[in-house]
Amino acid sequence: MRKIIGIGETVLDIIFKGDQPMAAVPGGSTFNCLVSLGRCGLNVSFISETGNDRIGQNIIRFMEKNGIDSSSVSVYPDSKSPLSLAFLNERNDAEYIFYKDHPKDRLDFNYPEVNEGDIVVFGAFYAVNPVIRPQVHGFLDYAKSHGAILYYDVNFRSSHKDEVMKLTPNILENLELADVVRGSTEDFDVMFHKTDADAIYRSQISFYTKKFICTNGSEPVELRADDGFKKQYSILKNDNVVSTIGAGDNFNAGFIFGLIKYNITREQMTSGLTEEQWDNVIACALQFSANVCKSLNNYVDEDFAHVMAEHLIS
Repeated sequence: MRKIIGIGETVLDIIFKGDQPMAAVPGGSTFNCLVSLGRCGLNVSFISETGNDRIGQNIIRFMEKNGIDSSSVSVYPDSKSPLSLAFLNERNDAEYIFYKDHPKDRLDFNYPEVNEGDIVVFGAFYAVNPVIRPQVHGFLDYAKSHGAILYYDVNFRSSHKDEVMKLTPNILENLELADVVRGSTEDFDVMFHKTDADAIYRSQISFYTKKFICTNGSEPVELRADDGFKKQYSILKNDNVVSTIGAGDNFNAGFIFGLIKYNITREQMTSGLTEEQWDNVIACALQFSANVCKSLNNYVDEDFAHVMAEHLIS
């Protein structure tokens, strides 16, 4: 079975409604994506780090319970596991405060086996953090050279807006390595002061990679791809939104699930997908994203995952 390998951070998400904490769940953008894929029965592994504390121990147990290989997660005895506070507004959209000791960041791991057609997902600050950049870039380059499909979720938060200039070389390297780039209008507003998908694609993305997905909350998803292909996809109507915290992460999960389900290869990705192929994988992405918004969890529910796993087999 093709593997999905994620590289990113683990955090404990504490979710507030108003001023009251409502839930505390393991999180991290790539982590959330992988949990959903693990629940669907896919072959998933994670490269990350955590502290040797109760939070870190709980996160690793949670990963293993959800089918994620944690053998490449480094546990550092002198580090504290990071926290993320998510404050839901009246529309159940989130604003974030992050607590992490970035100067203590490090990454020490053995490369997992990567084969042709495997999928690597990466993104957020972890993918551009200068302290661990040599290790992250080294693995991404290794995965690319071994035939993996690289999926880059930009996920650039406003908390790092003052670091954009310093981080731009790393961002551009990621764009060049990626086969598919997804970001939100919020990400690109912080990074490039642009929110129009065409303008972002023309001026910032297309030189590096031709496959670009731009999401914008409940507004339609914008796709730009090879040979001038462009299409807009309406968001599935959802009257039961509890939280949008995991929406983007699970869009990624659904997209990757679609690549596996429809057997989309690295060769096809390189030469350019057909409209039908794009329709299929983005339909999966929208299904996953809609499901996760129905709860305070950061990942698709187990009933949904079971149904998706059956579709994969059939």
